Amino acid sequence: MQCWDQMIIIICFIVVITCCVFFKISMFCVPGVCGCCGPLRPRYKRLVDNIFPEDPKDGLSKSDMEKLTFYAVSAPEKLDRIGAYLAERLSRDVVRHRYGYVVIAMEALDQLLMACHSQSIKPFVESFLHMVAKLLESREPDLQVLGTNSFVKFANIEEDTPSYHRRYDFFVSQFSAMCHSTHEDPETRTRIRVAGIKGLQGVVRKTVNDELQAIIWEPQHMDKLIPSMLFNMQDAEDLDRVGPPGTPSETGQDGEENPASLAESCFRELLGRAAYGNMNNAVRPVLVHLDNHRLWEPNEFAVSCFRIIMYSIQAQHSHHVIQQVLGHLDTHNKNTPRMRAGIVQVLLETVAIAAKGSVGPTVLEVFNTLLKHLRMSVDFELGENSRRNSGASVSSSGRVKESEERIVQNAIIQTIGFFGGNLPDYQRAEVMMFIMGKVPVYGTPCHTLDTGTKRIQAMLLSSLIMVTSGFKSKTMVAALPAPFLDPLFSISLMEDCELRQLVLEILLNIIDRHDNRAKLRGIRIIPNVAALKIKREKISKQDVGFMKKHGQQLYRHIYLGCKEEDNGHKNFELLFTTLAVLTIELANEEVVVDLIRLALALQDMSLANEENMPMVIRCGIMALVAAYLNFLSQMIANPAFCQHVSKVIEMRNLEAPYLLPEHIFREKCPLPNCLEKEDRSLYFQTVDLAECLVAPGYNAERLSIPYVPQVTDEDRLTRRKSLVDTISLQVDFPSDSLPDKVRLNISALFSPDTTGLEEQEKEKRRQVMEKFQKAPFEEIAAHCESKANMLHDRLAQIFELTIRPPPSPSGVVSISAGHAQHQSVPVYEMKFPDLCVY
Repeated sequence: MQCWDQMIIIICFIVVITCCVFFKISMFCVPGVCGCCGPLRPRYKRLVDNIFPEDPKDGLSKSDMEKLTFYAVSAPEKLDRIGAYLAERLSRDVVRHRYGYVVIAMEALDQLLMACHSQSIKPFVESFLHMVAKLLESREPDLQVLGTNSFVKFANIEEDTPSYHRRYDFFVSQFSAMCHSTHEDPETRTRIRVAGIKGLQGVVRKTVNDELQAIIWEPQHMDKLIPSMLFNMQDAEDLDRVGPPGTPSETGQDGEENPASLAESCFRELLGRAAYGNMNNAVRPVLVHLDNHRLWEPNEFAVSCFRIIMYSIQAQHSHHVIQQVLGHLDTHNKNTPRMRAGIVQVLLETVAIAAKGSVGPTVLEVFNTLLKHLRMSVDFELGENSRRNSGASVSSSGRVKESEERIVQNAIIQTIGFFGGNLPDYQRAEVMMFIMGKVPVYGTPCHTLDTGTKRIQAMLLSSLIMVTSGFKSKTMVAALPAPFLDPLFSISLMEDCELRQLVLEILLNIIDRHDNRAKLRGIRIIPNVAALKIKREKISKQDVGFMKKHGQQLYRHIYLGCKEEDNGHKNFELLFTTLAVLTIELANEEVVVDLIRLALALQDMSLANEENMPMVIRCGIMALVAAYLNFLSQMIANPAFCQHVSKVIEMRNLEAPYLLPEHIFREKCPLPNCLEKEDRSLYFQTVDLAECLVAPGYNAERLSIPYVPQVTDEDRLTRRKSLVDTISLQVDFPSDSLPDKVRLNISALFSPDTTGLEEQEKEKRRQVMEKFQKAPFEEIAAHCESKANMLHDRLAQIFELTIRPPPSPSGVVSISAGHAQHQSVPVYEMKFPDLCVY
């Protein structure tokens, strides 16, 4: 039996050797008993081996590749084995540095991926990704680029079914590392970076549309993806070209080989696919990257990035980006002024784009944050000034600090104005009310009107000017409600001429609904008002009601604002424009008469000079009255009225040019020593104007009632207080101890003439009677309302002083200098009711 077995083994060995010689196949081509002979090997292996030529320079055999592809399509269950075998050969070739065969293997894999789309492709994809990972791990740039190109082709394939277990963590990390390549050769470095960006773009395309791959939006991946793109975008030569998708910035001819353009395209694509819940994770790495690389100052690149973001995301997600930037501004509220200014300017670009679409519920949040940082910037500036003033000398660093804070403030105001200017009218009205509520005014116990408060007022009013610019409201009732108008007028009574100018600017922006202000610039005698082509409409019933309710308030503040001693050319120019715009927008017959009464009252105030105003202010008021009555006479088209006004202006040109705006507002205008009241030809006469208004049907009798501004509660709250009003002294002198001469002087000082008092009382009663008989009902009602308000305020003060909580041994809380202080009350000093003592 043993001999027969040995004979059989020898015969089989001879047969195998004969077959190998006949078929020219090596015994050691494939290990294993079945693989020692070519015809006995699996067909898929033979087909795979056939695609590799003897010389790798010959490339992939097309005919053999077609056979392999046909076999894979016909037998898709063999795909996983084909992939595993190709991966085995590729790994061996990589280790042996046979890069020609590696290229052939990857080309074969790419063709198989493009040809096969069945469910059996899943195991094959795993082998494919394993081979790509092998190439990316190598240090050869050519292999890294080869693996990246194959991955990009795979990423463009739409699979029929989602993958439940496939992860791309390694590829995100590896492609991100390639984006930061620091290879010595510039061309090679560019190739690797471009390959890394393309790989990240492939990961994005492969994952964002797959609901099972939402993990790509998690922070650990976004923290690698976003900075890699931004790092390459920093090399862009022209940052101002960034715009909406489709601009030349992403469609250049060399965009495919330019890392900056390719990174921008990938960045846009990623943001465009971001859903509602992923927006914060996509924006946060951008802010962190700008912080780490100190790209807020200068901030051209930061502005470019956020313009890309806002143009790429969906419009309904804009408020997410705005909230992120606002939160970042809060985080860096104590950083350098230039950094804060850079963030604010980025916010400006953000809200400028978002305001054109949907900004969601963040409107008031934006303004609240900006106003908060505006106040903080002013506090920083004033604090720095106070520290410098306390020192011996002013340092150059302090001046730089102040100018930098002004940069922050201007950036905030510009952002507020731009955002407010793009809002619809109903939202803009709410924003105006919101900002006005932040302005400290007289009578508010929370703020003292020091230099810092005035600075805050100026900043907030400047913001209001920006918001109200271009505001077009159909009715003045909606544009100027009482909660907005009252604090605005309170500010107009302050001693700072800049604040009064800002108030008038705001009023003009709101009242001028037909853009006539530009035609009225400059206080002057307009020879032909018709040539200005002023636009106007018939006054509505709502506006008539507004003037009946608030007209006296408007006239009063114009009257009081004219006699401020620090008024300059700009103040009078704004006052003239305000009167002219009121005439155009809100003047009916009653308002015209009231405005003429106001002009005559200003003239009488300047002539009487009871408050000892400087001569330049008196002449300025006269010039203002002349310019306005000249404008009004032509607007109402009354020939007799125009003739009287022109006659007075001609006389002034001849005898008193300092009473005309063209002369008085020059730098070196000669001023008179006094104004002669007797020269009636130089002044507008009430009787003559009343006769001119009788024919057209105006109520000329009202002109005979002199306009007197009402005394309201604002006078108590503002600085218009005399020494007697603010200080009351009670001094007891023993009469026997004083000399006769001193006693006589004191009695003369504190004992006024009773005869004069009686005459004054009679005159006052006569004026009151005349006022209630002839004055309009609206003026009487407004006067009574102001007195009622003063009474309520006095009662509130009395109740606040008298009604206090009972004392407590634990102490009471008092507010001093803005801080709460606890004052303890000893028990023996407490007064208890009788029922509590026993």
